[in-house]
Amino acid sequence: MLVLSTAGCRAEISPAGAELTRLSNSLTGQEYLWNADPAVWGRHAPVLFPIVGRLPDDTYLHRGRSYRLGQHGFARDAEFTVLHQSDTDATLELRDSTATRAVYPFAFVLTITYALLHNTLHVMWQVQNPADASEALLFSIGAHPAFRCPLRPEQDEKFDDYAFRFDHPTSFGRQLLRGGMRTGLTAPVLHEAATLPLTYELFADDALVLAHFDFTRLALQATSGTGPFVRLEFVGFPYLGLWTKGPEAAFVCIEPWHGVASPVGPPQELADKEGILTLEAGQVFEAQYSITVG
Repeated sequence: MLVLSTAGCRAEISPAGAELTRLSNSLTGQEYLWNADPAVWGRHAPVLFPIVGRLPDDTYLHRGRSYRLGQHGFARDAEFTVLHQSDTDATLELRDSTATRAVYPFAFVLTITYALLHNTLHVMWQVQNPADASEALLFSIGAHPAFRCPLRPEQDEKFDDYAFRFDHPTSFGRQLLRGGMRTGLTAPVLHEAATLPLTYELFADDALVLAHFDFTRLALQATSGTGPFVRLEFVGFPYLGLWTKGPEAAFVCIEPWHGVASPVGPPQELADKEGILTLEAGQVFEAQYSITVG
């Protein structure tokens, strides 16, 4: 386990999946990340790569050939190599292998850096196409951190004591899902408001998938506006997922994505999948988001 710490904050990252597994206030003991209870949902903050979301029959095509790839891809279950670690930052890497090429026929180098500054954790992604020929790299990448909700269950707080707070009044709808895939239908969620109260009913039809939104910061805090909070900043991300598993789940996920689930229907060419990014040989893609706790 890799441990990063500052005067008031501590983060733990596992080389298994390069997954953030703990984020806490070392002065107050406040824990912010879901504990990955396997009876409910056994993950903390998986990295989604090389796809985001589900494929029809877990299948996609590349140049007419069929490949099988499970929801959100394989990076979350892969062992990363630790390239660097200090008291406040760590860098991990995953490269293609015989095993990955069996389900995803591309050369890639995925590098993830975690850097802790005061009470903010910066998460930086770099994807390289190391191919020395004309083979383009097709991929998506996304975050899936799950935060305790309520943050203080020991004080008898409930899930619906919390709300999402946006950086300004905003309006947006959701893309409706069926079996984890997009139906092409949408439904309104919020209209000219800066706060979205949380209820389990809000997620009764699966995740809230946002494709058109004008905010870049989102906080989770009690509706009273007091107590601990988590705030994410995600500039340049075209998609956002918001999700919890149901009334038995004391967490909520805030998920900035470069990619999105497939539409309902037959398997399609990966190059035609909405949100797929294309890197030519030798090119590099970079993106980052941050988590601030208080």
